[in-house]
Amino acid sequence: MLHRNVAEGRDMHILALEPYYGGSHRAFLDGWSALSRHAWTVLTLPPYKWKWRMRHAAITFAQEVHEHSSANLSWDLLFCSDMLNLAEFRGLACREIDELPALIYFHENQLTYPVRVESERDYQFAMTNMTSALAADAVWFNSSFHRDEFLGALDAFLGRMPDYQPIDAVQTIRSKTCIHPPGVTRMLMRDRRKAGPLRILWAARWEHDKNPEDFFRALEILRRRGVAFRLSVIGEQFRETPEIFVRAQREFVDRIDRWGYQDSRAEYEAALAEADVFVSTARHEFFGLCAIEAALAGAIPLLPNRLAYPEIFGLGQNEDADRFFYDGSPEALAERLADLAALVAQGRSLVDQTGELRERLRRFEWPNLVPALDEAVEKVVGNQMRP
Repeated sequence: MLHRNVAEGRDMHILALEPYYGGSHRAFLDGWSALSRHAWTVLTLPPYKWKWRMRHAAITFAQEVHEHSSANLSWDLLFCSDMLNLAEFRGLACREIDELPALIYFHENQLTYPVRVESERDYQFAMTNMTSALAADAVWFNSSFHRDEFLGALDAFLGRMPDYQPIDAVQTIRSKTCIHPPGVTRMLMRDRRKAGPLRILWAARWEHDKNPEDFFRALEILRRRGVAFRLSVIGEQFRETPEIFVRAQREFVDRIDRWGYQDSRAEYEAALAEADVFVSTARHEFFGLCAIEAALAGAIPLLPNRLAYPEIFGLGQNEDADRFFYDGSPEALAERLADLAALVAQGRSLVDQTGELRERLRRFEWPNLVPALDEAVEKVVGNQMRP
């Protein structure tokens, strides 16, 4: 699919290739290109069968780009996500495209992306990520945590090769990296809180790496202690609903406000606005967009002290950050939730506890983020034009 964002007076013209145009990949491209001072040509493929997308997108896009370049279109920069085999694409594309400075953005990677059993991991896709990073002129990650985890795992992975280990690959990639977080839509806070007990929100993909078991374990502790609360559990689901969610829906049915995938952005934002507290129990998170959006909507985030969360929410850098973290155990989470439920029962406002945090997080709103992204791509092009 072709998307055009061309206006007179734009500084540069960027060719963006997105093999998996959905979720965070789509939000990033749409959010940036809509406010960018540069012109964009965006070629996309639907978010379907990601393994096949990684295998064929280079061929498909090489053909499409050839057709568009034949129509007298020219570009200053090639932008793609980690779902593209950039090395293959540059080899297949015409010379004019191959010579463009290339920037790859890692939303995730296939070396440390969680799988249930490590033997299920297909290392061909991890190698694709590596060769794409080597083929790029600039490599952006959404968080320092993500970059360091990927490069650390890559170093260990290459060390297992029986011979011809590319010993300089990790340092070569690291020398080209920058951290550029994704942006978020500006969130509107609710006018007034709904009456009733503490409203708890868990919003994530319904998969094992988001660790729903610990979340429902914490809720069971609250129930045994007689703590009143309401519950919303939302997020992307797949063909089969994990059994843990089936059991939890049955066990907490009398406390549920929302359950399952929200059909529209408006419903999703309404769920965030209704929440008093947003909970993450994730064992893996490369960034944490939903946690930021929930906090901007007025919810108190309760986050495990791990992954990208300390980096994004300023743990150790801001005096008030400690109150938004717990040690990662269901027992500690239950204790924090019980304390918040007691404050709500006393008629205390929880929104007042997040004012400074919300101001800090506004740096992630697209209007505040895009100028820096635009300037960064100009530097990528400028660096490649130097003799």
